[in-house]
Amino acid sequence: MVAMLEWRSPPMSADRLLWINLATSLYMTGLIWFVQIVHYPLFAQIPAEGFQPYEQRHQARTSYVVAPVMLAELAVSIAILAAAPTNRLFWITSALTGVVWLSTVLVQMPLHGQLGQGYSISAIHQLVSSNWIRTIAWSLRSLLLLYGLTQSVR
Repeated sequence: MVAMLEWRSPPMSADRLLWINLATSLYMTGLIWFVQIVHYPLFAQIPAEGFQPYEQRHQARTSYVVAPVMLAELAVSIAILAAAPTNRLFWITSALTGVVWLSTVLVQMPLHGQLGQGYSISAIHQLVSSNWIRTIAWSLRSLLLLYGLTQSVR
């Protein structure tokens, strides 16, 4: 009787994963363009004496907005490859997720760590210029996923 009451969700289809993947990618694409065009360039306008506490608060608060979506995007990218392992589009979009994560961990996080120690115009400029990697990768992801979605609804 207990076994009959056990509920199991059906495996998620590749189409549903595509929609979730698209939603996370579009969210991050919009956010990264705001960060690239508005937020990071304005770091240079913050007075040096108040920069360190600002940057530390920035890092803490940004984590709440970015980390859950990036983790969801990563999980969905892995799940979508498992659901459709021969789909080239999913491999490309997942590779772009990898580019974003590598750039975040190896470039942007260390620069934010440096800036958390104090104002550095050089680090700010490096942050702005290196962030184009993520901006382009997320933009391409979104475009490719939109393309994939239009193909799957035909």
